[in-house]
Amino acid sequence: MDVTAALADASTVPFWLDSDQRPEPLPPLTHDLEADLVIVGGGFTGLWTALQAKERDPDRHVVLLEANTIGWAASGRNGGFCAASLTHGYDNGENHLPDENERLAQLGLDNLNEIEAAVARYGMDVEFERTGELDVATEDYQVPALREAHDPESGFIFYDQQELAQLVKSPTYKGALWDSREVAMVNPAKLCWELLRVIRELGVEVFEGTKVTDVSDQKSTVRITTSAQVDGQRAGDSATISAKRVALATNVFPSLLKRVSLHTVPVYDYALMTEPLSAQQLAAIGWDGRQGIGDCANRFHYYRLSADNRILFGGWDAVYHYGRQVSWKYDQRPETFETLAEHFFETFPQLTGLRFSHKWGGPIDTCSRFFPFFTTAYSKKVAMAAGFTGLGVGASRFAGTVMLDQLSGLETELTRLEMVRKLPLPFPPEPVAWLGIQMTTNAMIRADENQGKRGPLLKVLDAVGMGFDS
Repeated sequence: MDVTAALADASTVPFWLDSDQRPEPLPPLTHDLEADLVIVGGGFTGLWTALQAKERDPDRHVVLLEANTIGWAASGRNGGFCAASLTHGYDNGENHLPDENERLAQLGLDNLNEIEAAVARYGMDVEFERTGELDVATEDYQVPALREAHDPESGFIFYDQQELAQLVKSPTYKGALWDSREVAMVNPAKLCWELLRVIRELGVEVFEGTKVTDVSDQKSTVRITTSAQVDGQRAGDSATISAKRVALATNVFPSLLKRVSLHTVPVYDYALMTEPLSAQQLAAIGWDGRQGIGDCANRFHYYRLSADNRILFGGWDAVYHYGRQVSWKYDQRPETFETLAEHFFETFPQLTGLRFSHKWGGPIDTCSRFFPFFTTAYSKKVAMAAGFTGLGVGASRFAGTVMLDQLSGLETELTRLEMVRKLPLPFPPEPVAWLGIQMTTNAMIRADENQGKRGPLLKVLDAVGMGFDS
């Protein structure tokens, strides 16, 4: 297949956001006001925090501020895998928080169930499908670990190569483990827009095009300074809010709390979306269960079917730019798109001739333990969550729960968690950060090429608490 031809007409707008259902932008904040709770950031974390705040106290005056438009960044352009895991996989949780990993696994499943319940309760049209996810082995050495994880009573079902071929047909597959309960598929942009609809109906004031430039302590309150924005540029006078409590949900963007500015780095992730498959093309690959799929390598792919039977195919490259740069100029990366297209047709050669309708990318935030961390400031009048590492579709709601508990001033089960109390190790400043990330990436590539065996650098990172095992 000529991948250049397959990519030739692809739009550079993220597929989910390229919709006539996208709401019209809301006006920016242009006047000073007071609020009980201000939420900074209009992605999943901010939206779920706003919804839960109003559910806990319908009379609370809640204001949500977004510098661009709701869901325009990582929340609206991800793969739409809504996972129960709060720790980016059980094994990664075991590496970092062994004493509470079992409890975190249950809390994560409870959180996913609550997301499903909220979708039903508020009649959200978000294409929610509780399909689970297939972890597929594409190399023989990956099969034994999947087979050992077979536990039907817990919802984990192993398929050998022949059995798997009856589910999804790919010549690259050696076997798979189906996590049947802990992953749902959603349309992420629709989830953002539906959450926006619901919180506004509940009385949350939402201002788009409103960038927060400063958060400062004012003894009994927090002072928030904002400026109106158009396409990322200042376009109006500043306004201020006096808030009793503040939740910061800016994730990949620079932290408003300088003391945690080194705790995250932005990495760029990329994805393709095909045109809709015909009935004949669908029959050629099977996939009747519509599960999400991810392979087992360090440089992994993730892919799923959309509601109109397109295939989203993403992953592989995770690109860090020197100096923690976040810029629209990195959203397109032709060499990655060509690699993904080649891998797509290797995975499904029976779909040769299919074209891609969309190609896009953007930054996600990651931290050194690869799952979210929490902190507070100004006598716990400000709470912050970040570091989701691509698993924020589900974990963002849990983060909102935690922040609201922290801001309540009460000690709860969640605020007592080591996950919540303990910060991950910060990344070093440049040039050490760039050098370390490049060395780690190369070490993970070598591990993939050496039957998954982790070399000296990865073993050292594991020992100091910066290793990753999903």
